[in-house]
Amino acid sequence: MNTTIRFPHLGLTLNPGKSLTIFGLEIAYYGIIIGIGMLMGALVAYREAKKTGQKVDDYIDFTLYTLIAAIIGARLYYVIFEWDYYSQHPLEILNFRAGGLAIYGGVLASVLTLFIFTKVKKLNFWLMADTAVQGLIIGQIIGRWGNFFNREAFGGYTDNLFAMQLPVTEAKGITEELIEHLVTIDGVSYVQVHPTFLYEGVWNLLLFIGICLYKRHKKFNGEIFAIYLMGYGVGRFFIEGLRTDQLVIKQLGGIAASQLLSVILVILGAAFVIYNRVTLKKNNIKE
Repeated sequence: MNTTIRFPHLGLTLNPGKSLTIFGLEIAYYGIIIGIGMLMGALVAYREAKKTGQKVDDYIDFTLYTLIAAIIGARLYYVIFEWDYYSQHPLEILNFRAGGLAIYGGVLASVLTLFIFTKVKKLNFWLMADTAVQGLIIGQIIGRWGNFFNREAFGGYTDNLFAMQLPVTEAKGITEELIEHLVTIDGVSYVQVHPTFLYEGVWNLLLFIGICLYKRHKKFNGEIFAIYLMGYGVGRFFIEGLRTDQLVIKQLGGIAASQLLSVILVILGAAFVIYNRVTLKKNNIKE
């Protein structure tokens, strides 16, 4: 099977496999990368907690709960919006190796888990959200490369500088538009697409850098979390519009679920920041 992935305008030709075999057991790179992303994200959150005088043990405890919740949430989100398929193939719901983890589902599950965790442990939800979200971004940056190895979550046709060519036999979610622009090289047919995994990874890296530069100037707990919601929401809205595998809400005319959720999160994040800044200003005036 041809595993070549090409970036023609960058002069790159890569030959990544989809899995490796250890003691006869096949392990998908997708799962390995997701695991590495979670581990690195946790370490970043622990480091930030230590720097800000918080108990790292609280974050270690939270990690044990949120990793399970995030995976379940990410899978449920994906399955719900692809129910037409999974209702006919219920056993595939448990086939994580084939991909199908929606980041937004994982984020929502993690936020709910954090809310419950902080209530039970009597901790500051917003402070922990500010800290944990920095690890979340790192996990997202790394985790998106799982889509690269799985040949999925790409965009429509493009001939821009970063255009990526995938073998037709391996790419998931090929549209009629992509078929119309097939590229044949040495007898192998390729689709030429937007590498949206790369776009989102770069966007998240810039967002992380921006948060690192700003966090020492934050005015209230929860502000960093709100900045993440706004920053990620804006980037995801536009990147999602390029993708060919959008999860859609049929009851709302086929609108992309992640685009709608992105808009909602941007609005909520902005409203939270405005409310808190106005409150702080009023308190300062009274003083």
